[in-house]
Amino acid sequence: MLGTFQQSNLRIEIDASEQQIRDSLLCPVQFRQWLFPQTFSTGLPDRLHQGLIFKSWIGPVPIQHHVDIADSNGLRMLMSQGIDGFHEWYWGEGWIQSCLEGVSLLPLNLGQTLSLLRLRQFLISSRSNG
Repeated sequence: MLGTFQQSNLRIEIDASEQQIRDSLLCPVQFRQWLFPQTFSTGLPDRLHQGLIFKSWIGPVPIQHHVDIADSNGLRMLMSQGIDGFHEWYWGEGWIQSCLEGVSLLPLNLGQTLSLLRLRQFLISSRSNG
């Protein structure tokens, strides 16, 4: 794999319930909205589950995801192709933590930071629309 080894851990407070955060990470209908312009393979189930394998694309760069853990307070995905590594998410009432580690040409810390900011905005918008 070409690229450099990168790792990043970010934790933010979000004015959202544990259930809202969980659904925004595990339900493709929701994460497709806040992870745009990243695109995802078709035919994903309503909710991510352990053992699921799917692809996403950041522009022309494919990333294969293998869901290693998907439970009530955590999600761990092993990644290959455009990023060789893993992404872990942990959450609770009002907070979320993202741990990303891998080899890639992509700027992982920048992408992770933007994703968390978009997630926060998505949850704020969802609360005001719901």
